[in-house]
Parts: sequence; structure tokens; C-alpha cells
Amino acid sequence: MNEVWSRRSWLKVAAAVPLAGWGRAEAGGRPQSEAGEPAIREPLPDTFPMQPSELVREMVTVSHFDLKRVKELVEARPSLAKASWDWGFGDWETALGAASHMGNRPIAEYLIANGAAPTLFSAAMLGQLDVVKALVAAQAGVQRMRGPHSIPLLAHAKAGGESARGVLQYLESLGDAGSEAPVPISEAEMNAIKGTYVFGIAANQQIEVTVERGGLSWTRKGMMGRPLVHLGERAFYPSGAPAVRIRFAEEREAMVMTVKDPDTVLVARRK
Repeated sequence: MNEVWSRRSWLKVAAAVPLAGWGRAEAGGRPQSEAGEPAIREPLPDTFPMQPSELVREMVTVSHFDLKRVKELVEARPSLAKASWDWGFGDWETALGAASHMGNRPIAEYLIANGAAPTLFSAAMLGQLDVVKALVAAQAGVQRMRGPHSIPLLAHAKAGGESARGVLQYLESLGDAGSEAPVPISEAEMNAIKGTYVFGIAANQQIEVTVERGGLSWTRKGMMGRPLVHLGERAFYPSGAPAVRIRFAEEREAMVMTVKDPDTVLVARRK
């Protein structure tokens, strides 16, 4: 027989049967888990079961320099040893990649011991000459690969210090494991390009192009800046993303920026 349930009926059932994930209730009415610990009230985020993005970003960030915090994060969530973060335009960096280009051996060794997959770049920094030679022999031209932020393999060996001297000498003998020099750009040319570029009316729909450390930097408001590598004729790629093209051109007495990744994804005009 069909029965129409009133709101009071539902409340009675809800009081008698604990909600999934809330556990049982103690005498005082506070939700408890079966183990007697307070149950979590917050609803699961839509991204569950993916790792919280704020923790992933922190993990990759602190893997550059903070072993103590790295250990705290990995002990709480072991899978963070394999964390990877996109700093922009597909400039992916793993926690191990961060430690490797910084020459931070203790963090790199801790991450590998806790599940991070070793790479050509970590091997170069750690001075593992046999590994580097084997990979170069197995894949022609692999020494020309770039790590996070377009940092070359040779720079990882330099970061490894004395223990990576053998790797450094070997890579130098190859002649093409270092970075390619960007096309020079004058201070006057950079000043002609820098400024605030707008592509919408929202507060974050603008990009700051600034002169920093002798080069240009590209920053969407509220996000991390990306150094620009000059290719000539006001064409650039953002650090870590050599397939992306950012071009500047004067149109109707205004400077216009075009971003292609790989198609045109953004056109912005300078204020």
C-alpha cells in the first residue's frame, strides 16, 4: 500500500538511522564515528577522490627547499611523494623535479624512498653517471630534453655539486645538454612591450607583462608569473612551455598580445 510520508516521518527515520559517514550520535547529540571519534560533517568535495589541489601545490612548492614540511605532508598522505603541478601552459613539475633542479639531495632521496619515480634529471643531480649514460645510449638526443621551467639537464648536474661532477663532465662532453641562449632583446624593446593587457571586464581578465631580471615576465592576475623566452621579432614562449607562442604587435596605435596554445586562445589589448 502506498503511503504518503510527511516531513515529520522523515525526521523520525533520520533520527533513528545515522547518515552514512556521520557515524552514531552520543548522548549529547554530537555525531560520533564507530570508533568514538567525532565524525566529519563537511560534505565531500566534487573533486573527490582526487587529492586536494592546495596540498598538491604546496607539496611541489616545499619540495624545492623544506625537507621538514615534505616529510609532514608525505607522512600524512604518502601519495603526495608523486605529486605534480602545472605552473602554467603545461609547465608540469613533480615534487622530485623540484628537488632535482634545486640540487636538494636530501629531499630527492626522501621522495624516491617514498615512491617517487626516479628520472633522468634526478639521476643527473644525484651523480648517477651509469644511469645517465645508459639513458643517453638508449634514446638518441635525450640529453637535450628540458626539465620543469625549461631547465636543461646540464643545469641539474651543476646543481648536484661535487657528487655530480662526473655527470657534469660527461654532459659537457656531449656539447648539447645545456640551454640554448634566447634571442637578445633590448631594454628599450622590453619597455615598449611591458604593461597591463586586458581581455575582459572581470578583475582577473588581465595580464601584467613586466621587466624582471633582465627579461620579460607574463602574469595573469592572481596567478604565478611565467618568464618569457625571446625568439625574435617580439615572439616569445613562456618558461617550461616551448610549444606556446606569445606575440606582441602594434595595431591601431595600441600594443596587442596574441597567445597560441596551439591555436589562438587569447587576444588582449594593452591599457
